Amino acid sequence: MKILITNDDGIDARGIYALINELKLIAELHVASPDRERSATGHSITYYDPIKAVEKNMDYVESAWIISGTPVDCVKLALSKLVPADIDLVISGINHGPNLGTDVLYSGTVSAAAEGVIMGIPSIAVSLDSFADDMDFTFAAKFTRRLVRTLTETGIGPQTLLNVNIPALKAEEIKGVRITRLGTRIYENLFDEMRDPRGNTYYWMGGGIKEETQDPESDVTAVENSFISITPIKLDLTDHLLLAEYKVKFKEYIDVPTGDTNDIS
Repeated sequence: MKILITNDDGIDARGIYALINELKLIAELHVASPDRERSATGHSITYYDPIKAVEKNMDYVESAWIISGTPVDCVKLALSKLVPADIDLVISGINHGPNLGTDVLYSGTVSAAAEGVIMGIPSIAVSLDSFADDMDFTFAAKFTRRLVRTLTETGIGPQTLLNVNIPALKAEEIKGVRITRLGTRIYENLFDEMRDPRGNTYYWMGGGIKEETQDPESDVTAVENSFISITPIKLDLTDHLLLAEYKVKFKEYIDVPTGDTNDIS
C-alpha cells in the first residue's frame, strides 16, 4: 500500500511524525505538507501566486515535500506532479485540535482529505480533540494504523471520505468507537477592534463555541462521551429533500422557455 500523508499544521507538526512512525509499519509513505500553519483555510487553493515545493529528507518516507500553498494545494500538487507512486490512500493529520460538526467546512485538515477524494483516492482526516501543547499523539496514530489495516482488509471505495476525531484521553479511558453523523458547532464571532501605529483600524477574530443541543448520534456527542468518532462524509452538498420540493414548487418553469425577461414580473 502507498499512502500520501498531509496536514494543515505544517511540516514540523508532531501529529505528522506520529503518523509516519506508525504507518511505516504497513505502507510506503509519501509526504506533502504546508511550510507553515495553515489551519482554517478550508478548501482554498493558490491561484494567482506560484507554489514552491522543496524536497525534504525524512526518515521512513520515500519522498517528502514542503509546499508553500494550502493543504489542498499540497494534495493537488503531490498527486499531479511530485509523487511518482500510484497512491492508494490519502491521510490528513493528525490535527492538533478537533474537527467536529460544521468545523469540516473550515478545516484545512478535512479539506485536504476531500481533495484526495476529488482526485479519485479514498481519504481519511484524523484529529485529536485537544489544543494542549503537551499532547501525546501516539495512541491516535496507533488507532489510525489499525483503521487503515481494517479498511485494507474489508475494502474501501475511491469516494470514501472519513472524518475521524479521537478524544484526548489515555487508551484505557476511551470507551470505544462510534460511527457518527456531523453534529453542530457554532462559534461566537467576536471581533476585537484595534488600531495599528498609523491609526488604521484592524480586527482580530476570537470567540468560543456556543453550547448547542446535539444529536445523540453526532460526532460531537461521541467525543464528549469518550468515544472515537468516525464520520463518513459526502462531497455532494445537494439538499435532496428540498430538491424534490422545488421541482414541484417551480414546475411551471421547468423545461419551459422563459422568453423575454421583460415579461417576468
